[in-house]
Amino acid sequence: MIRLYSSPLQGYTDFRFRNTFQNYFGGIDQYYAPYIRLKGKGEIKPSNERDILPANNQALKLVPQLMTKDADEFLFIAKYVKELGYDELNWNLGCPYPMVAKRGMGSGLLTSPEKINEILKIVMAESDIKVSIKMRLGYESSDEIFKVLPVLEKHALVNITIHPRIGKQLYKGEVDLDRFERCIGQSKHTILYNGDITSVQGFREMKDRFPEIEHWMIGRGLIADPFLPAMIKADDPIYPENRSEIFSSFHDTLFSAYS
Repeated sequence: MIRLYSSPLQGYTDFRFRNTFQNYFGGIDQYYAPYIRLKGKGEIKPSNERDILPANNQALKLVPQLMTKDADEFLFIAKYVKELGYDELNWNLGCPYPMVAKRGMGSGLLTSPEKINEILKIVMAESDIKVSIKMRLGYESSDEIFKVLPVLEKHALVNITIHPRIGKQLYKGEVDLDRFERCIGQSKHTILYNGDITSVQGFREMKDRFPEIEHWMIGRGLIADPFLPAMIKADDPIYPENRSEIFSSFHDTLFSAYS
């Protein structure tokens, strides 16, 4: 059974967008919130607080996300989301932007598998939060993931989402499907595919190549065509006749929410 997940896009997929999208388009089984940031030491940024409040996410299933290279910060945010009623926290090891990666976070942390292991050991020992991971093939090289995966095999994870590019690519160039295929065979964890799902036909070709993958994450493709997730799941994927009216209403509702 195909399950579709919405990738967190900083500055785009906040609770206003998620709720409006779910109301007008649907097709997404689970949403991931953009990563939580701290305002100073030990204080959640107010916009992040609003974004994951259960009262603001009642009509959908949400997983909060964090991006850190520090076990204490990980534990602080884990405690915070647990108090809100969440039982899972997604760790961002995929953000490609240089200002993040050069500080050893996001995809920049993939060059340090021993550091990833150290953080996971501490978090797993001191918290009962469930952990999932979103990652790339590496930052400098697509071979880096083959040093990280053995580390992840030591830990009980909900799943691992792999975007088969390296951090230095940002979103340029082709996804490396051959490397992704190698990753599938090297992990016992549930693997999610993420990257360049932009059409029903493209998805079906990907599904034919990786029939063992049942969980798929859509990011920019969902923003570009909000009808896409529901069409992927449909037996007869065609746009509704009133497509323009639906999108217009979606736009007006979203505009009103931000206003």
